[in-house]
Amino acid sequence: MTTQSLSELRGPFDVLVVGGGITGAGVARDAARRGLNVLLVEQSDLASGTSSRSSKLVHGGLRYLEQGELSLVFEAVAERRVLLDIAPHLVRPLPFLLPVFSDSRRGMFTINIGMWLYDGLSLFRSPKLHKSLSRKRVRAAEPDLRHDGLKGAQVYYDCATDDARLTLETVLDAVRYGATVLTHTRVERWLTENGRVTGCALKDQLTDEEVEVSCTVAVNATGPWSDTVRGDGDAVSDPRMRPTKGVHIVVNASRLKLSHAVCCMHPDDGRVFFTIPWGDQTYIGTTDTDFEGDPGHVYADLSDVDYLLKATNDYFPGQDITHEDVISTWAGVRPLVGDEEAENESSVSREHSLVREPNGVVTIAGGKLTTYRKMAEEVVDLVVTELDAKGTSVDGLQASETETDPLPGAVGWPERGGKKQIVSAVQDFSEGLINKVTAKHLVSVLGMRAIDLAERVAADPDAAAPLVQGRPEILGQVDWAVSVELARTVTDVMMRRTQLYYRDDEQGIAAVQVVAGRMANHLGWSEDEAAAQAAAYLEEVERSRRWRSELTD
Repeated sequence: MTTQSLSELRGPFDVLVVGGGITGAGVARDAARRGLNVLLVEQSDLASGTSSRSSKLVHGGLRYLEQGELSLVFEAVAERRVLLDIAPHLVRPLPFLLPVFSDSRRGMFTINIGMWLYDGLSLFRSPKLHKSLSRKRVRAAEPDLRHDGLKGAQVYYDCATDDARLTLETVLDAVRYGATVLTHTRVERWLTENGRVTGCALKDQLTDEEVEVSCTVAVNATGPWSDTVRGDGDAVSDPRMRPTKGVHIVVNASRLKLSHAVCCMHPDDGRVFFTIPWGDQTYIGTTDTDFEGDPGHVYADLSDVDYLLKATNDYFPGQDITHEDVISTWAGVRPLVGDEEAENESSVSREHSLVREPNGVVTIAGGKLTTYRKMAEEVVDLVVTELDAKGTSVDGLQASETETDPLPGAVGWPERGGKKQIVSAVQDFSEGLINKVTAKHLVSVLGMRAIDLAERVAADPDAAAPLVQGRPEILGQVDWAVSVELARTVTDVMMRRTQLYYRDDEQGIAAVQVVAGRMANHLGWSEDEAAAQAAAYLEEVERSRRWRSELTD
């Protein structure tokens, strides 16, 4: 159910999930597939917080080996394999190059041993096994990489993903199994009886509609907001979170062309960062600094950008990447569980914490994108125990099978030559209105569902028009975002359904009025509402560019 009218809610719900990031999405999917009556509530858009602002990697966490967190690595590489199987259109193998220099902390032999351990923890089911490259082969593979002191490199494989779309498709699968999803809807307060949470008061942030709903078990899956939700909006005396800020910058691939993701060590503090190929762009990150403030209002500042530029130019000295080359940035807050023994931000553990609060709310915090499905399974196991203890029958529940059943865009994905076949089908079903470049783009974001969109385009040729000239995103994606993908604002579409905010040289500004007008037709906005929606997006773009104003201060 995808109603946005609060008056149409049909409770009581077995499970209320607060938080529409990747963890909340995973909990909703697992619970709905078991047969529970689920309500998922998100105060903004799906994946609008940390879950669209990560490094966009599904990985085992090579650096966690050095920290001795073998169980975390083992779980992560196992989940990497699962996600490759259930979302092949969104999770793609990516080669990582780890260069070794004469002053590196570890030599080629030691790193090679670590790579064998990494492959072994995956039971040798990595997309490909690692390999060693000589200095000469490294220079051939990545000619722009600094070669002074270069000894060689190791190449290993992890995966890249579209974090926002992985979250979205997880939610859509929950909806398919009966979950109700409310976006831009805030939990105003808990409803309690004898000190136990029995529901909550909700308010739609866009319409101001309010309603109270009841539930048997509530799950707090709000990431960096976990402590705030635990305290029902007030500060808690025992904060569990140690949020840290991570920043990425985006440049066009014409300025930094890579064949591999390159794993680097910052020359100032030795912290790991990556330069990652992203189609026509390359993104660079991340920073890791303690953060205080509202996780919903976090942006890059000049010091973040300078930190990443300095390191990039150290590793790629001939490119001379400058502030002018940065076309966009993103910043997010990692929901790390506090670790008093951690010496610095980067050493805080990525393990998760699952707690049953005194008021009965189940709080899940910490963890990482790669292991979200396994975390969700653990949460729902506890929820089922709570339901049983409260007298709700759980005898008829089914297995969720989240580890084997594909996400919506992967249903029917061919085992061999998948993308090539689907790209051809998209062009055919659009009756030639969608060119090959756009078809490839649509398949990379929608998977098999790109064929459904192509059929819509065939029925409405105007939908094939590009949103920005020279780019592959089309008007039909706006229609699809509203009718299928739960988008309610222009910012939802520009940032997380099309990613023009990150990938267009002008952050999609040229398309804003067209997108607002198209959405107005679907959602019944007045001219003033459409103008306000467009203005809100432009303000978001401006906030993301504030670091530039520091250049002239």
